[in-house]
Amino acid sequence: MILSKTLLRRHTVLPGFDLALGLTLTYLCLIVLIPLSATFLRSTELTWDQFMEVVTSPRVVASYKLTFGASLLAAIINGVFGLLVAWVLVRYDFFGRRIVDALVDLPFALPTAVAGITLTGLYSANGWIGQYLEPLGIKVSFTPVGVFVAMTFIGLPFVVRTVQPVLEDLASELEEAAATLGASRWQSFTKVILPILMPALLTGFALAFARALGEYGSIIFIAGNIPFVSEIAPLLIYIRLQEFNYVGAAVIATVMLLISFAMLFINWSTVAVAVIVGDKLVQGLSAALRKAQDSDRAKSAFLASVTHEWRTPLNAISGFAQLITND
Repeated sequence: MILSKTLLRRHTVLPGFDLALGLTLTYLCLIVLIPLSATFLRSTELTWDQFMEVVTSPRVVASYKLTFGASLLAAIINGVFGLLVAWVLVRYDFFGRRIVDALVDLPFALPTAVAGITLTGLYSANGWIGQYLEPLGIKVSFTPVGVFVAMTFIGLPFVVRTVQPVLEDLASELEEAAATLGASRWQSFTKVILPILMPALLTGFALAFARALGEYGSIIFIAGNIPFVSEIAPLLIYIRLQEFNYVGAAVIATVMLLISFAMLFINWSTVAVAVIVGDKLVQGLSAALRKAQDSDRAKSAFLASVTHEWRTPLNAISGFAQLITND
């Protein structure tokens, strides 16, 4: 009861806050906190020297470089093209737009193993796309490039679905205010629209990055799983479990968790700054738009008053002219 009064200071019509809070905390502990804590605690069974020996082994370092490097590059590519896809779906009306909008969610619904087999078939040496890339010296399947392609495929919807609602709710008055102040289309996009979209874009980037880090099913089919070449860290964790080396698997997972938490913290801090900048930008443009509207109303009132002041003399002159014409 004391905890509920502390957390819920205002009266609410929804009953059972204590029960709901308890169930929420219990569920989060069972699903998130306890498994992550178990991973950290299992890795503490090793001494510091043993821990560093496992983490800095050449095979583990190679898997870290491929996993984090490909995930970061895929998230950046998805950030650019995800913004472009969301922009096209929101700002343009064309035939088949609903179909394209539905296709964006395909990586969500498609099983990862099916996605991996499909990508492998497309980009293999005799695949529909790979047969044209092979003569150019570009090999995708069973290379680190295939890992990057799979991560890009599964990460695109996260960026599109986080940017699209914000872009739909973006007020057109802000662009009108920027145009009133003399901004070009490119300046309106880079100085007005993009700062407002930046929090959602960074959130989608973080989600795509986190999703790519933990991806396993679609990558193992197209990567080839060659040690020191195309072996990702999740696969190495699975190999350590198959070898009954549970502590080694926990150590590799712990390092991935720590790096992921650090990057997510940096992303959240950047999002917070972007939100503050975006709010100030919206407030400034709104004030400029109100000022312009007040100026237009002042001009309209001035013209109305001038017209009213000159209406009586003009009517008198017009009537006198008509009398002269009739005579």
